[in-house]
Amino acid sequence: MLPQEFIRQKRDGIELSEVDIREFINGIAQDRVSEGQIAAFTMATYFNGMTRAEAVALTMAMRDSGRVLDWCGMALNGPVVDKHSTGGVGDVVSLMLGPLLAACGCFVPMISGRGLGHTGGTLDKLDSIPGYQTNITIEKFQAVVRDVGVAIIGQTAELAPADKRIYATRDVTATVESIPLITGSILSKKLAAGLDALVMDVKVGSGAFMPTLEKSRELARSIVEVGCGTSSVRGARMITTALLTDMNQSLAPCAGNAIEVQCAIDYLTGGYSKPEMSRLHEVTMALGVELLASSGRFQDKMAGFAQLERSLQDGTTVSGN
Repeated sequence: MLPQEFIRQKRDGIELSEVDIREFINGIAQDRVSEGQIAAFTMATYFNGMTRAEAVALTMAMRDSGRVLDWCGMALNGPVVDKHSTGGVGDVVSLMLGPLLAACGCFVPMISGRGLGHTGGTLDKLDSIPGYQTNITIEKFQAVVRDVGVAIIGQTAELAPADKRIYATRDVTATVESIPLITGSILSKKLAAGLDALVMDVKVGSGAFMPTLEKSRELARSIVEVGCGTSSVRGARMITTALLTDMNQSLAPCAGNAIEVQCAIDYLTGGYSKPEMSRLHEVTMALGVELLASSGRFQDKMAGFAQLERSLQDGTTVSGN
């Protein structure tokens, strides 16, 4: 199908087939679809939405537009997991939760993005560290995760390349808030990372880009149902859970890429108990406990909480399963 015909169907509210979605996404990855056509598609999707089946097809097509990581041959003795946030002011949780999960016997390959809208992304924060490289080879990325337990990089040309083009277009065409596009963008990268389990941190409040509690719940439901599937729609078969967290005020006691990195360092080196860190600590622990439970690492949530606390207090680590 020609890209313009595909766009016309979405514009007119006609449900797109899995085959046509895959063809269009492959065209994006192979530069056969123009930036203008991507913009038209994102705007048509913003106004008309997608069915769950369309959202699953979009997500899987974007995942398959590049390489999908396989951890089976690396002899990891624990689950491969990740957390993702919809973004907010002072949201530096990834920089703290990744090392904590690694200390609890998980392996955390974080493929992060830059900020959309008014919030800074994890990569924007890491760019404030002199010499930090967010673009490395997949082989190096996997080796670091295997040896250290956690690594955070940017999206490479090999991983979900179609999403990389769509992601950039959304930020300049006022289509950031489209729930199917958010869902596909997040999950395609996470699926490409070869995860066993994912926990979503969906922000709610004046500092979140989802405008209402209802919309935040809708996004959380979309991500979980596309990730896990429903009784009527086969999903991506990845264990996916979501928490709604408050973003009516800055999560960290500061806002700004460099000082948020310093905040994360302070947190991990004893500052987690400071009163000004209480909101940040609560969210970090809640997401960590949820992911340890859903991945099977610590099915007893109290045991998972206790291990996270021990790791924070004295650096205690445990081996994987």
